Amino acid sequence: MAKDYYGILGVSKDATQDQIKRAYRKLARELHPDVNKEEGAQERFREVSTAYEVLSDPKKRQVVDLGGDPMDNGGGAAGARAGGDPFAGFGGLGDIMDAFFGGGAGGAAGRGPRSRVQQGSDALLRLELTLEECARGVNRDVTVDTAVVCDACQGGGSSAGTAPSTCDTCDGRGEIQSVQRSFLGQVMTSRPCPVCRGFGEVITDPCQQCGGDGRVRSRRTITVKIPAGVGDGMRVRLAGEGEVGPGGGPAGDLFVEVEEQPHERFVRDGADLHCTVQVPMTAAALGTVVTIETLEGEEELTVEPGTQPGTEYVLDGQGLPKLRSNGRVSGHGDLHVHLDVVVPTKLDEHQADLLRQLASSRGEEQPEPTVSASGNGHRGGIFSRFRGFGHR
Repeated sequence: MAKDYYGILGVSKDATQDQIKRAYRKLARELHPDVNKEEGAQERFREVSTAYEVLSDPKKRQVVDLGGDPMDNGGGAAGARAGGDPFAGFGGLGDIMDAFFGGGAGGAAGRGPRSRVQQGSDALLRLELTLEECARGVNRDVTVDTAVVCDACQGGGSSAGTAPSTCDTCDGRGEIQSVQRSFLGQVMTSRPCPVCRGFGEVITDPCQQCGGDGRVRSRRTITVKIPAGVGDGMRVRLAGEGEVGPGGGPAGDLFVEVEEQPHERFVRDGADLHCTVQVPMTAAALGTVVTIETLEGEEELTVEPGTQPGTEYVLDGQGLPKLRSNGRVSGHGDLHVHLDVVVPTKLDEHQADLLRQLASSRGEEQPEPTVSASGNGHRGGIFSRFRGFGHR
């Protein structure tokens, strides 16, 4: 009479493979002899293991659904039947868990050998640029020192006419397994093979030029196109110009980072520029025309009569290009001109007399000196003036 394998696992006949797996996992953890010492647990564990073996195999499950028993004819694990070892397929509870997390019923399944060909890493190069170069963009030849594919072995790592051989230590699996006993039973662990370093093969005759790595260091010159509008700290990406990977793997990218040098006249704020223009006190009072040097040439700026210190003029579109994230330019910033009125520090008697006459004609009296809040006779600083502001 055919066994009710669905009933043994406690699932319905239309259960999915995930449901069958979850039911077996739960029962196996409860009934494994390393955990459950009760009488009958060993026999029950044997039944559960056999039921999972049958229902997890589509062909055997089909036989069960047709009313037969695939284990009657000797099919399946001998250990699941009387007279055999019921735990032949499992070294311990750790192996049961491996069956659900990447392993199989016969023990922890390995990940397999890893490829010798690996992705290369990115490279970084810093490039000093002037403000003018950042504004206009520039093509610059730079020298880079990176790993490139070995031209002797073409990245394979072996000498001409030879090829890697299968590792004898791990038999090409790339890893070796070890079994340790714990309070939960036998636990099987895997680690990379120390001989082949996880590759599964050994280069017996390495290339003399690259030593088996498949790549060599090389210095080369490439042209970098810097777009207009870049700024300090921005990076330009050159795809595939970085380090070639081990085994001749694909190269990473090269990033060129801009280091903008300070400018003697302008201070940059994004796409805007700021500069300070000094004019004499008399010129600010009478009005004048000053010549401003911009990045694109000279511009004339009209200073109106009576212009006060700190007055700001804005020259539209005289800043830097506005570089967007997509690499395109959208408009330009502005140039902010800050007026610095220069007061003479030394006057001869004639110049002083003229200023007195001007003050007298304007009805201006000489102001009293500002004293600090402490009354010590010294001129008050900016913070003392702020403190006295609310009492005026």
